[in-house]
Amino acid sequence: MPAIDTLGPLAPLIAAVLTAAAILIVDIIVPGRKTPALAAAFAGLAITGLLTVVVGRSPASIFDGAYTVDALTTFLDVLFVSIVALTIAFAPDYLEERSLPIPEFAAVLVFAMSGAMLIAASTDLLVLFLGLELMVLPGYLLAGYHKSDGYSTEGAIKYFLLGSFSSAIFLFGLAFVWGTTGTTRVAGVSSALATVAAGGPGLSAGLAMGLAFLTTGVAFKIAAVPFHYWTPDAYQGSPTPVTGYLSVGPKVGAFALIIRLFAGALGPLAGDWTVVIVVLAAITMTLGNLVALTQDNVKRMLAYSSIAHTGYMLMGLAAYGAGRVEGMEGLLYYGAAYAFMNLGAFAVIAALQRRLGVTSSLSTFGGLVRREPALAVLMALFLLSLTGIPPTAGFFAKAFVILAAVQAGGSVSILAVIAVLNAAVAAFYYLRVVVYMFMRDPVEETAGLSHGRLLWAGLATTTVLTIALGLFPNFIVNAVTEAARVVTPVVASLG
Repeated sequence: MPAIDTLGPLAPLIAAVLTAAAILIVDIIVPGRKTPALAAAFAGLAITGLLTVVVGRSPASIFDGAYTVDALTTFLDVLFVSIVALTIAFAPDYLEERSLPIPEFAAVLVFAMSGAMLIAASTDLLVLFLGLELMVLPGYLLAGYHKSDGYSTEGAIKYFLLGSFSSAIFLFGLAFVWGTTGTTRVAGVSSALATVAAGGPGLSAGLAMGLAFLTTGVAFKIAAVPFHYWTPDAYQGSPTPVTGYLSVGPKVGAFALIIRLFAGALGPLAGDWTVVIVVLAAITMTLGNLVALTQDNVKRMLAYSSIAHTGYMLMGLAAYGAGRVEGMEGLLYYGAAYAFMNLGAFAVIAALQRRLGVTSSLSTFGGLVRREPALAVLMALFLLSLTGIPPTAGFFAKAFVILAAVQAGGSVSILAVIAVLNAAVAAFYYLRVVVYMFMRDPVEETAGLSHGRLLWAGLATTTVLTIALGLFPNFIVNAVTEAARVVTPVVASLG
C-alpha cells in the first residue's frame, strides 16, 4: 500500500520518462521513420498531461515532504507539457530539410520536460538542484543539435560553460543555506530562517553569501542582466525550433525553481532579496530592450527581447516579495502567455527557414505578406502580443504584473513606470518587423513554401491561445489564483 501511495503522485513524472523511452524504442524498431516516433511522443505527452490533471485534484506530499503535488505543480506541469508538444509540432519541417533526426530531438525534449516537472514538484533543495540539472543538460545538447553548423556548436559551448558555472554557484548557495538551517526541506528552511530573521538585526555572513550565490545562480538560468551574455549567441546559433524552446521552456522552469526557492524556502528573507530583485528587474528589462533596438537579425532581436521579458516577470516576483499575492499571479500568467506567443513567433521564423540558406535577418521578412500571407498575419499577431497591444495575451500579462507592482508600493512601484517606458521602446523594434512584412518590397521574389500539417496545427494552437488569453483572461485566471495560493502563507507571514 505505501508503494501505491508513492506511485500515485509520481505518475505524471513516470509517464514523462516512459514517453521519452518509448520514442527511442520506437525509433529502434522502425529506424528512419518520423511518423511512429512523433505518434509515440504526442500520445505519451497526452497521457502525461491527463495524469497531471487527474493527480492534481488530490494534493499530496511524498518522500517525507521532498516531493509535493499541489495546484502550483499541476499548473506548471500542464504548461511544460504544452510547451514541449508545440515545440515538437514545429520542428519536423525545419529538421527534415537539414537531415537532423527527429526522434532523438523529441526524446531529448521530453527528458528536459521531466526535469522541469521535477522542479515544479520539489520541496527539497537537493531535489530542486537535481531537477534543474535534468532540465538544463538536455538544453546544452539541443543548442548544438546541428553539429555541422559552426554557429550552433559555438552557441552550445558558451551555453554549456556558463551554465555549468552557474550551476556550481547555485550549489554553493544551497550549501550555505543548508549549513545555516541544518535542513534541505523547503518548509524546514523557511521555518529556520523565520527564526533567524526574528532573532537579529541582519543576516549572518554565511547566510548572506548563500543568498548572493543563489541569486547569481538563478539569474544565469533566467538570463537576467548582467548574467545574460550566453543568451544571444546560444539563441542565434541553435536550430530555430530549439531557440523557440530555449526561450520559454528553461525560462519557465527556472522561474518555477525561483518560486519554490525564494517564495518558499527564502520567504522569511523577502525583505532582503526583494531589493535585489527590483534592481535586477529594472536593468534587465531596460538593457534587453535597448540592445534589441540595434539588432537586424530577428532571432537575435527576439533573444534580447527574451531578456527584457525576464525583467517583466521579475517585476511580479518583486511585487510578491513586497507582500502582494497579485505579483505571483501575474508572474504565473505572464509565464503562460509569453510561452505561447514567443513559441508562435519562432515557429514562423522556422517555417521561413525551411528553404535552406534563408537567414533570420530583417530583410528576409520584406514583403512577406505577398509570399506567405498567412505567416505574415500570424507573425504580426505574435509580435503585437509581445509588444503588449490589447486585446492579446501579452497586454494582460503586462497589465497584471504592472498593477501588482503599483499595489506593492515603495521601490517596487518604480518598476511599473520603468516597465511602461520599456514597453514603448519594445514597440519600435517589434513593429519594425511588421512594417517590413507589410510595407517593404522583398529582396528577391520567391514562391511560397508548402508547410506540414503539424506546423499549421501548432500555429493554430498558439494563435488561439494568444487571442483567447487576451479576450478571455479568466480562461486560466482561476488556475493561476489556485497556484498562487500555494505560496500565499509565506506572504501572510511577512506581515
